[in-house]
Amino acid sequence: MKSKSIKGRSTSEIKIALTQSMQDGFKPTLAIVFSSISQDRKAICQLLIKEEISIYGSTTNGEFINEENEKESTAMLLLDIKNEYFNIYLEEYPKKNYREIAKQIALKANKAFKNPAFLIAASHLETDAEQLLHGFEDVIGKDVNVFGGMAGDDYTFSEQFVFTNEKQSNRGIVVLALDEEHIKIKGVATCGWKAVGTEKIVTKSEGNHVYTVDDIPVLDITVKYGGLENVTPENENLLLEIAANFPLQLQREKGDPVMRPGLVVDWTDRSYYCSGTVPQGSKVRFSLPPDFDVMEKVIKAAELLKETEMPEADALVVFSCAGRIMALGPLMNMELEGLKNVWNVPMAGMFSNAEMARATGGNLEMHNLTTCCVALKEK
Repeated sequence: MKSKSIKGRSTSEIKIALTQSMQDGFKPTLAIVFSSISQDRKAICQLLIKEEISIYGSTTNGEFINEENEKESTAMLLLDIKNEYFNIYLEEYPKKNYREIAKQIALKANKAFKNPAFLIAASHLETDAEQLLHGFEDVIGKDVNVFGGMAGDDYTFSEQFVFTNEKQSNRGIVVLALDEEHIKIKGVATCGWKAVGTEKIVTKSEGNHVYTVDDIPVLDITVKYGGLENVTPENENLLLEIAANFPLQLQREKGDPVMRPGLVVDWTDRSYYCSGTVPQGSKVRFSLPPDFDVMEKVIKAAELLKETEMPEADALVVFSCAGRIMALGPLMNMELEGLKNVWNVPMAGMFSNAEMARATGGNLEMHNLTTCCVALKEK
């Protein structure tokens, strides 16, 4: 399988890059497209449709094909996979029946392929991504390979889209189903944020709404351990500071902890809504602000994946949390460069609102502040 990555800040730049990529006879059949909401998605899709290229697409909070991350651009991974080795599905869930929709897609893929694996992207902030993952597990089993990210919108948190050749949705899921009999896919999800302090108990919560930890309003205990100042509704940067620097780490009996940053504060009782479910009675720890070790852990995880499961790759897809670039700033380029150098193959990635993958040694889950690195290799 041959692959190439291209990028552009306009439709015309993408057209030029696409044309140049095919001048040597390269004929891609599939495009993994990560695009800012400011870009003309329909026009870009028309360029690909004209070349008979199938599209798996998502809007982003930033995009990249190498160590330099971009804003308000389009990044694209072009692959010449045989058409019989993959299918693309796009379905909507206006009734919020996430699990059922994912099951329907998984059933179709299971009929098409003996052993399907999935790259997914989903839109709308209300989406319960873990229910989507459960839908794939219901059909394929607990060991199913699923990797992906939640669509972004340049940090406006207003409207996100997933798209394919002739369809887009602001409340839907796009799925690239791959035949693992012919395409090997392996991935790793790594956070790197260090826990601090002792384990604490979530004493009151409902779904992703956390009220108290150790019987203290969760915002108050976060302020206490984070040393935060100006904790008022007027502080527009408060939630970004909490999410990027002082998120909760939900401890697991099996596998690594998963991140659950607070995203929306209820000032009436100083509770907050997290990015995913935090069960009442569960154990949590707080996190230290990130340093160089955060990037090193991600790169080492990718190196271990190469050493143990994926010695060679044809292409690399990366879903990295938007919170990482807010916390790491220009240092994020070092992490991307490190990932690129592990396999040194064409790469494309996006900064997402959440990441979906199996926690190290654990189950399929929705993650935050995490980098999900996915390697592809034709057998």
